[in-house]
Amino acid sequence: MNINLGIAPIAWSNDDMPELGGDTPIETCLFEAQSVGYSGIELGGKFPRNPGTVKYLINKFNLYLPGGWYGSKLKEKSIEEEWQAMQTQIELLKFVKSSVFIFADVSGSIQGEAGVALSARPKLIDSEWNNYCNKITEISKRLSDVGLPMSYHSHMGTIIQTEQDVDRLLDNTNDKTSLLFDTGHILFAQGDYESILKKYVGRINHVHCKDIRQEVLNRSLANDLSFRDSFLEGIFTVPGDGCINYKPLLETLYNNKYIKWLVVEAEQDPKKANPLEYAKIGYNYLSKILTEVGYNI
Repeated sequence: MNINLGIAPIAWSNDDMPELGGDTPIETCLFEAQSVGYSGIELGGKFPRNPGTVKYLINKFNLYLPGGWYGSKLKEKSIEEEWQAMQTQIELLKFVKSSVFIFADVSGSIQGEAGVALSARPKLIDSEWNNYCNKITEISKRLSDVGLPMSYHSHMGTIIQTEQDVDRLLDNTNDKTSLLFDTGHILFAQGDYESILKKYVGRINHVHCKDIRQEVLNRSLANDLSFRDSFLEGIFTVPGDGCINYKPLLETLYNNKYIKWLVVEAEQDPKKANPLEYAKIGYNYLSKILTEVGYNI
């Protein structure tokens, strides 16, 4: 059974903090990702937004583009307003034949705010959930209709962060609302990533392989750091360099015939964590375990 192994460009240049890796050309990122052995790369802030240019770049380096982050404000907008705002990204992803539309809601998000503790993140109150889930259901249906299934990204500092948030979202949306399974964000939010994977494996259509440095996690939670400060302290790293054991997770995916994308995604300061070297660590670790559980890369 085959699996697709990709990487996100955020290790080379950070979208939330452009000064981190801001001088790194996108061609360097693409060349290094391909040289390690990855077959795909996600859309990132350094990419041009001209569909033809994006297609030229990924073809030049023989890479596939499975999808890319979209920061929605659906909580604050109407369905039609958000749908119109999404069209530029939809057209780009359709042009390069991407697999999923990675959807996160950044309404009131504090993920890029220096000094704002994660405990101050925005939350949906009980009376807002029904309307919000109805909006998500409609957007999911429309994305499915255009051939770009939604992959909802729960994310630190946003309205869908915790395991309880994920449960409530998936319990109250249609089956076209799929989940992006991100180990690092689930663990950071003190969720049980093994339990979530087993519970929702049938609704997971994209996986971010992000690891956590346990000592930084402990410090972040104890001191209620901001997401930005936690990231700068080095909370995230690639699989094989943190505390998450990926073998049982990959076994669950294999046993449930998951054959889509695994994407190494670990935002770090490239001056502290050389992107090429960490790309190799993640690739070597995951490819070894994937082979052990029965996958072909």
